[in-house]
Amino acid sequence: MPAVVSPVRAWWLAARPATLPAAAVPVCVGVAAAVHEGAALRPPVFAATLLAALLIQVGTNFANDYSDFRRGADHDGRLGPTRVTQGGLLSMGAVRAGVLTAFAAAAFVGGWLAWIGGWPIVAIGVASIICGLGYTGGPWPFGYHGLGDVFVFVFFGLVAVTGASYLQGGAWSALVITVSVPVGLLVTNILVVNNLRDRPTDQAAGKRTLAVRIGDRATRLQYAAFTGIAYVVVADLAFTSAERRWLLLPWLTLPLAAWLVREVLRGVEGRALNAILERTGQLLLAFGVLLAAGLAMKVAR
Repeated sequence: MPAVVSPVRAWWLAARPATLPAAAVPVCVGVAAAVHEGAALRPPVFAATLLAALLIQVGTNFANDYSDFRRGADHDGRLGPTRVTQGGLLSMGAVRAGVLTAFAAAAFVGGWLAWIGGWPIVAIGVASIICGLGYTGGPWPFGYHGLGDVFVFVFFGLVAVTGASYLQGGAWSALVITVSVPVGLLVTNILVVNNLRDRPTDQAAGKRTLAVRIGDRATRLQYAAFTGIAYVVVADLAFTSAERRWLLLPWLTLPLAAWLVREVLRGVEGRALNAILERTGQLLLAFGVLLAAGLAMKVAR
């Protein structure tokens, strides 16, 4: 029988709070980059952008919970945290309603942002919702065909960071695009660990994630490479000019990053990867906060 939990607790589990830094960090970095480039901070726009990003993330999480169970990828042998549909904590109908509610709320908030930012924000919002639904749903779920990593890097890195920056300053810059790269790589590493843990069960269910396609060892090397590149990019930016020296702040997280890479490369597997997944989210949060602070230091000094 499914565990007895309160409805509030069930919806909290469905929202997957450990993944929410993946939505919040890109927005914070994008806004900080715009301010670094001379834009005035617009708190209401920042708050609305953050809320819309979180709602899209939650809606995508609900959609994945629903679709993975419907397609048989979630079952009793699952190694990851509880999925509410598979665990019987919420009905399929309730989760489907949650998907619609979250995306409708995101669209409502996004309407105001579109009025401010124009057609680029409309395009970003529509594409984000469509891809959130199509990640594990629809007739050709790209998360089942090895494209999940590309989706996460593009939408949680390039699109989210540059979109948040555009809403603050009305323009894009080379700096904004560059800082989106380490953010996208570290967000993608959350998915890399998730898919590494689920590789055996995903393969059995016909879910052809990139981890299934390239194998265990290559997936572990992917995690290490993405982590290393993130630190190299911010170091390269920091040494391009004296006013950017504060961009070395994310290097304070290097001990955690090194530990995570070591654990992944030494072959941790199964449920033990749940702790690595949680710490990877913490690394993203710490790295992102320090990167945003480093970008803001130019203004504050």
